[in-house]
Amino acid sequence: MSIVIEVFIKCYEAIRSGKLIYRENQRDKEYHFQDWFKERLEELKIHFDEPARNSYPDFKIVSEAVGFEIKGLQHPGRIATYDCNSQVPTGFHNGREILYVFGRYPKEPLNPNKYPVLDLIFCHGHFLNADQTYIHQNKNIKGFGSYGDIMIRDRKMYVAPTPFVLADGTENQITLIVPESFPLTKEIVKVSELIRIEAKELIIGYEFDLIKNEIIAKTTSNPSAGKKHKFIVCRMKQEPGSSVSMTC
Repeated sequence: MSIVIEVFIKCYEAIRSGKLIYRENQRDKEYHFQDWFKERLEELKIHFDEPARNSYPDFKIVSEAVGFEIKGLQHPGRIATYDCNSQVPTGFHNGREILYVFGRYPKEPLNPNKYPVLDLIFCHGHFLNADQTYIHQNKNIKGFGSYGDIMIRDRKMYVAPTPFVLADGTENQITLIVPESFPLTKEIVKVSELIRIEAKELIIGYEFDLIKNEIIAKTTSNPSAGKKHKFIVCRMKQEPGSSVSMTC
């Protein structure tokens, strides 16, 4: 996981030296922050699999079993939640540790098509969701409609809270949130500890009533209810910033 620290430091240096996000055109609303992150990997000469549409995570590192999933957020704008694009958040996927990189940038550019990074959070996927057993699949049923020849496709989409809303003290900062066992280096200092507690119940399915347009969840008791997952909040030694705490 040493590569996580390397990339975090490189992103910190890029923000503080004023390296901007470049948007090629106004239609480029999804990939410009991803391109900014890609430049940091290239500066470090880190080999990675090229991102592809609907692939997960966005960047699969070759030298270590690590992946980075990139989430750019416009400010002012949506900050409390983000769309997971058919892949539920996780800290471990297909043999890789997954780090989510949330970066906010202003709605209005400094100059045509260029934006500063306002704040940044590297967040281990386990902070968003501790379950690593669920495997996403899309299914379908046939026979819908008057003539029985229409297919209904169950394409699950997930909406998860961002670390900006889960933890106070993260705005306008450059922050790393990782499990408490994560090995740190002399350049990084711990500023806070966070605890997430597993819920009493788990959703294990749902039904959708096509007549009433209602969705009904099926739940079961969580065998790990009340289990605490501990995380540490870290920043650069020369810029520890404000303390961080859970919002609830």
